[in-house]
Amino acid sequence: MTLAKVQGLIAAGGRPPIGHTLGFQLVDAGEGWAAFEGVPGPEHYNPMGTVHGGYAATLLDSACGIAVVTRLADDQAMTTLELKTSYLKAMTDKTGTVRAEGRVISIGRRVAYVEAKLTDAEGRLYATATSTLLVITP
Repeated sequence: MTLAKVQGLIAAGGRPPIGHTLGFQLVDAGEGWAAFEGVPGPEHYNPMGTVHGGYAATLLDSACGIAVVTRLADDQAMTTLELKTSYLKAMTDKTGTVRAEGRVISIGRRVAYVEAKLTDAEGRLYATATSTLLVITP
């Protein structure tokens, strides 16, 4: 998949299968970066009454992965090897739209390194992530 294919996915609605389940979608991408947006709600709550950390991690992982995809050739793929997420602020159903944006820091023949952040509409930072991804070439 290339940047052109990613932009085609956005034009088609940008919702990967997991996006249907968690209510988020790919909204923008460019060379080496990608952004997903979602609106966390009570359906994403953990037993303590805030949005589960897995919701943030999934958006951040998605942004990291697609950021790498924008730099791949048609015959290449990628998979996440490692994702480290830091949670800075709790989300609730009152948080509103959040945006996860991932940016490629380094990409080689076999490994890519990406950083991402999750913010709300006012720019408040909720979580960050770093990810190492394996570049798969046939």
